[in-house]
Amino acid sequence: MSAEYATFGLAPAMRAGGVLANGDYQVHRDFVDFIVDGRPLLYQLSDLDAVSPLASDVPPAIFTAQVRSLLLEAEAPLEDGRYVIYGCPECEGIECGAVTAVIEKDDSRDDYVWRDFAWQTGEHADLELNGYHGIGPFRFQGAEYRSALNSLLLGDPGARRRVLLIGARVAVLAKLAAALRTIGIGADITRDATDVPAEELRGYGAVAFGRAVGEQERAAVRGSFERAGVEVAYVDGLAPVVPLLVAQIEHALDRSPHELRRLTRLVAADGEAGIEVTSTCRVQITAYRLDRLYRTHTQEVFDGILEAGRHRIALDAKAVKGESFLVARTSGSVLVDAMAH
Repeated sequence: MSAEYATFGLAPAMRAGGVLANGDYQVHRDFVDFIVDGRPLLYQLSDLDAVSPLASDVPPAIFTAQVRSLLLEAEAPLEDGRYVIYGCPECEGIECGAVTAVIEKDDSRDDYVWRDFAWQTGEHADLELNGYHGIGPFRFQGAEYRSALNSLLLGDPGARRRVLLIGARVAVLAKLAAALRTIGIGADITRDATDVPAEELRGYGAVAFGRAVGEQERAAVRGSFERAGVEVAYVDGLAPVVPLLVAQIEHALDRSPHELRRLTRLVAADGEAGIEVTSTCRVQITAYRLDRLYRTHTQEVFDGILEAGRHRIALDAKAVKGESFLVARTSGSVLVDAMAH
């Protein structure tokens, strides 16, 4: 292959939702990301909180229209032949800002070219002021490009964004279910999945167990899913703290390949957080601590930009004493760990 070509692929990705330290909610979005030369294109755009137009929670007709648009089978939605590559994960409106690019076909070589990337908030893109001058142009072989995008039309782009909650503390489960639904994840509560029809079990992507659920009950639930031929992620709840449990479930629902994730390691021990990121990004770390009366104390212990690599971050001793837990998040990943003393 000529050196001027870039490889084109697609991979599942996630914009992690959650209950933030200040009480705000961040919506969960599953989408398909563009993989250019083996690396998510989104990671080349600094610390951008955005999703591609290929989101699994849009209606099938709109999803298909987005794929057809990227194949240039429809008119460009923006002036000058520009297409939205990444948009706002909350509203997807151009007014909030979007990464756009010109997509064109070189019929003489059967290639597709993405060029002139820019940050755009209105009808026109100002390449001089808001252009991504270090990104692209990318030339993709037509057969590879069409094959990747057409494969999305052959399968179900939707993700199983529903969770089964099993535990003894009904009040905590109800709050957890409400929080999950607020960020776009369906949740149901039960103590016995024995008689649940297989077709219903297939709608779940994860099962979360409370700390009080015994091994016999857990085994029975796993058996129900195994008999139904359904593979799900199992979450062992660390503590009855809703934002913490939401983060655990978000991590369990992440379908992106591990090697393509931005946040790949969190180790909480001896008053430090060990973090590994694969590209420069903003990382936020929140500590949750249970006191002797099982009251929850929350503290944001780190918020900053980290370069690619491994980092050791010293933490406030008061925030992580006793039974405590850390949640680390970037725009697309979230990890949880219990503090080891």
